[in-house]
Amino acid sequence: MAEYKIEVTTGDMQYAGTWDHIYVTLIGAEGQSERTELDNYGFDFSTGTTGTYTMKTSSSLGKLLLVKVEKDPFLILPEDEWYFSKIVVTTPEGEAILFPCYRWISRGELVELRGGKAMKGCEEDHPLLIDHRKKELTLKKSLYQWKIMADGLPQIIHFDDPTEIPPDFRFSKSKISEQTYSKMIIGLELKLKGLVGSNEKWESIEDMKKIFCCKKTPMSEYVTEHWKEDDFYGSQFLNGVNPNVIKHCLELPPNFPVTEEMVKPFLAEGTSLQKEMEKGNIFLYDQKRMNGITPRTYNGEPLHVTAGLCLLYMNPENKLMPIAIQLHQQPSEQNPIFLPSDPETDWLLAKMFIKNADFMDHQAVHHFMNTHFLAEVYTVAALRSFSVIHPLYKLLVPHFRYTLYLNTRGRKALFGPDGVLSMSSLGYDGLRELMRRAHSETTYSSLCLPENITARGLESIPNFYYRDDGLKLWNIINSFVKAVVEYFYPSDSEVLKDTELQDWISEIFTHGFLGNKASGFPAGFQTVQEVIKFITMVIFTVTVQHAAVHNGEFDYQSWTPNGSLLLHKAPPTTKGQSSKETILETLQNVGETVKFAALTWLLSDKYTDVVTLGSYPEERFNEPAPKQMMKKFQAELSSLSEAITTRNSQLEVPYTYLNPTQIENSVTV
Repeated sequence: MAEYKIEVTTGDMQYAGTWDHIYVTLIGAEGQSERTELDNYGFDFSTGTTGTYTMKTSSSLGKLLLVKVEKDPFLILPEDEWYFSKIVVTTPEGEAILFPCYRWISRGELVELRGGKAMKGCEEDHPLLIDHRKKELTLKKSLYQWKIMADGLPQIIHFDDPTEIPPDFRFSKSKISEQTYSKMIIGLELKLKGLVGSNEKWESIEDMKKIFCCKKTPMSEYVTEHWKEDDFYGSQFLNGVNPNVIKHCLELPPNFPVTEEMVKPFLAEGTSLQKEMEKGNIFLYDQKRMNGITPRTYNGEPLHVTAGLCLLYMNPENKLMPIAIQLHQQPSEQNPIFLPSDPETDWLLAKMFIKNADFMDHQAVHHFMNTHFLAEVYTVAALRSFSVIHPLYKLLVPHFRYTLYLNTRGRKALFGPDGVLSMSSLGYDGLRELMRRAHSETTYSSLCLPENITARGLESIPNFYYRDDGLKLWNIINSFVKAVVEYFYPSDSEVLKDTELQDWISEIFTHGFLGNKASGFPAGFQTVQEVIKFITMVIFTVTVQHAAVHNGEFDYQSWTPNGSLLLHKAPPTTKGQSSKETILETLQNVGETVKFAALTWLLSDKYTDVVTLGSYPEERFNEPAPKQMMKKFQAELSSLSEAITTRNSQLEVPYTYLNPTQIENSVTV
């Protein structure tokens, strides 16, 4: 007689428990157990509990291969889904084997769990497991399929509605209820104030401060008070929500004819524009990618989009100052170069139109496409290519939580023809075209922060906290990934013969980057170092980079004058013709303003089920080594968090978005 100890853990999220019967069958290399109900006295599978059971067999089953778990109804009651975390089986020989599940199981469902150490496909040596793995991957390829969203854009999951997403990748019930509550509170406040749907123009900038009474942050209030100031305007290109757009300027573009005389008053005494360029103190924002895109129509008339240029100067006080703005790519008499010495409202309007283009570029390209949509590519490819027992699946899947559900829902609510972002100056078609252009130019190196910073010549620009924190996080993630990958891939030959790994990168190259060899993205892996770099980029993108472009949205964008997705009037073509009334006429009306502001609130909300970078609440690795690597990863993140907190305590405008405590482990909002 052989005795097996079975520990079953139910998840601790809301409604995870079940009243239904649970049956287990152990399958070993030398036989299998009888189908056995797990039943102790009392309620067995309540939320957040671990139950211990004993199963006896006539003899040892040999090497334990699979655990079969079945869920049958207790009574004729409504569906009672169970969130089943894991089983740990201790064999008669004293070996404790982890069988992770971490998914919802429906009534009548049967699941077969793989356990023990992580296994690459080429390492499988038992016919039953080889066959099981093959069937698993065939099923996953049928369940998760690619779909074309639009020509020239990354492909997406084929589900049309978020309710079609398998339960394991949907929002938790607590998150859905918290989001619903937030929407109710936002809607109630705006309706009580009579702001929803209003077509009225704002009577004054000050009136916009009354939009939200119960939602403010120290940073959002700072933005409200300082948005007009040039040094704050410049600082946002470094530490705002779109820090990947400016570059070092050694030579002015030929279509931006800024002269020495124009900018001399704004430079340090005794210097010149040429000297400052040679010193590395001149930087350029150039939105040429947007040039020629047709904006949407509004009340039968086309809106206006400015594919502008902005020249910035890092002055002796280490403040990045805008010193010249041209609102269209081609210089002409109707396209003057605006300067800080121009009438106040002219200069302010010029900055606002640059911000309008930057805001649309931020949301469409740097936020949604380069983090959300690429995260979806990495996720779908992984679900289709890797068995759940594969070491890289175990490493990556915590970084894909909620992404499919969030994106499937967001494509309708945000990016659909009737979505909020389609109200922008570019509109639905214009944003799609902007994304197409951007994606065709996206390179592998542009998504790797060290190379990105070097390519833009921003290695030494002062007060660039996104760079400072981001590079440290890149190195910490890289060190962790290196340890895990080298543990499972001791040589390049292990990479070459791993067909699941090769399938993963091939699907990403084909469906994500559309087979564009010029992008520099790999179509296959040859070496361990290539795998380490790519996985570092993936984890960095879905955690750190997403936090950088997402976490500050309410802070910087809820105050419409600082960054508006929609401007009504045409940009100025001559100087000296604008006024404060022109500013108000150019900005969104009341209803549009509150709709966008409400969006920034919802996008920036925090939820109780948040999982921060480096946290791995789901136990997937059975081996001690990866668990130790995770502890080291967490310790390094904690140390960096303390350093960032100390630095921020000395800053007038703290940069908090890349504090590890503020970074989620996946794209979940």
